[in-house]
Amino acid sequence: MFSPPTAGLEIEKGGVTMALVPIHRRHGNDLAKIHTDIDDLFEGFFKGLDVPFWGRRAWPAIDVADQENAVIVRAEVPGCKAENIDISVYGNTLTISGEKKEEKEEKEKGYYHIESAYGSFRRDINLPAEVDESKIDAVCRNGVLTVTLPKAEKTKAIKVKVKE
Repeated sequence: MFSPPTAGLEIEKGGVTMALVPIHRRHGNDLAKIHTDIDDLFEGFFKGLDVPFWGRRAWPAIDVADQENAVIVRAEVPGCKAENIDISVYGNTLTISGEKKEEKEEKEKGYYHIESAYGSFRRDINLPAEVDESKIDAVCRNGVLTVTLPKAEKTKAIKVKVKE
């Protein structure tokens, strides 16, 4: 009779002794195992950073538009409420941070279902121009945060007419 290696890991339940057998995942040879272990190491180390890494997108997604008189920043923040979002500007860096607290609960005859999505985020955006901090405006509507940062007077482009 075949007996799998248990490395001494056995449990007893209901008068029956069961061996705990390690599960071998995603690899069939030693080289593949090393590759998987290295992937797991890097994935664990960089988990939670809000920078794009190995094809992952940072969250929230950000659009930055450098217009003539202002810099417009839009961020997708579905499920976030305005009171859970913080915005600050220091030098040429705009920081958007916050927390998502979303819960969906369904009660029907015969079942109960709840889904929760929680998490914090932070994005630091380098601004393309100096802004007037006293005139910054932020609005969160329909899951989209729009931050309008009027440019400081000294950074606005000046058109100069060329004479003949």
